[in-house]
Amino acid sequence: MADIATDTLFRPIDLGGLHLPNRIVMAPMTRCFSPGGVPGEDVAAYYRRRAEGGVGLIVTEGAWIPHHAASNDDSAPRFHGDDALAGWKRVVDDVHAAGGTIAPQLWHVGLSRKPDVENLYVQQTDYSQAVSPSGILDIGNQVGEPIAEAEAEAVIAAYAQAAADAERLGFDGVELHGAHGYLIDQFFWRETNRRADRYGGDQVARTRFAVEVVRAIRARVSRDFPVIFRFSQWKLQDYAARMLETPAALEAFLAPLADAGVDVFHASQRRFWLPEFEGQGPLNLAGWTRKLTGRPTISVGSVGLDHDLLDSLIGGEGGRFTRLDELIEMMERGDFDMIAIGRALIANPDWARLVEQRRFEAIRPYSQELLAELT
Repeated sequence: MADIATDTLFRPIDLGGLHLPNRIVMAPMTRCFSPGGVPGEDVAAYYRRRAEGGVGLIVTEGAWIPHHAASNDDSAPRFHGDDALAGWKRVVDDVHAAGGTIAPQLWHVGLSRKPDVENLYVQQTDYSQAVSPSGILDIGNQVGEPIAEAEAEAVIAAYAQAAADAERLGFDGVELHGAHGYLIDQFFWRETNRRADRYGGDQVARTRFAVEVVRAIRARVSRDFPVIFRFSQWKLQDYAARMLETPAALEAFLAPLADAGVDVFHASQRRFWLPEFEGQGPLNLAGWTRKLTGRPTISVGSVGLDHDLLDSLIGGEGGRFTRLDELIEMMERGDFDMIAIGRALIANPDWARLVEQRRFEAIRPYSQELLAELT
């Protein structure tokens, strides 16, 4: 392993007005250590340690936008209210003091299942306050009513307010969680969006809600304040889901989002090394996104681990070095610009530094038990 050339990971990159020292991104990971939704000193220290460990850009765990139905867990952080925003200000200041950069992930779960590490996903039973495009949780499971257009507009405004607050607090950009079957993604997916108004229709038409979110944010933040957009094919409701079967369909889906003002696309897939379209070459989802939009992209998916997300949630352990050489090859080829690291950074706050120094033997393997505390 010591002969792997990792220099490609440590080239600087500019994203609009943001200069990053390397290509390593801390992936957003829900940790639920913010009682009452307020991130405390322990949360600030958690992120600071990753900045000290050499991560180029930290994307925080998902934080609830200021809408009454955004949250499904009181221990995950809010991005509204004086108490929570004061907590986030401490996070920003600590990360900047360590020389890092950081963006919050803005999140609304919509009509979603609640994550539970021990039991995968425990379905909510009270949907009376939840909002969603069509009241459909997953295929054939109608549990509520469609969100009214006026309420959808209120959610859009809440995203914009959260982004404006992020810039005011000193964050270096924002990421929108448009993946994994949460609210924005519920508008994308035909199985959960059966609307006949302006927020429904074909695949391109179903991007309208997200497009309006991005435009509303762009109207509230500075021109050089980066907006990152995370999307996926897979859903928590269906790990095998595929919204987009061809490069042409992906291009049509991405174009309205790019035109609306997305600066960086964060393409989430469970295994970064897999080609996205069978018989269409080696590019993964981030690679195709970069090729089709010309925008910088972040790839992600079980980097440095033996097992993917589902395996580790049910008790698998991740290895230390898996496919790092393949990752380097893909980045040297120019497939995508940055790589997001998740569980390996839970086990190793200094993962980036260890890889840069090629101290692979010092990297601890990930295990599920590490989720029990914030280290």
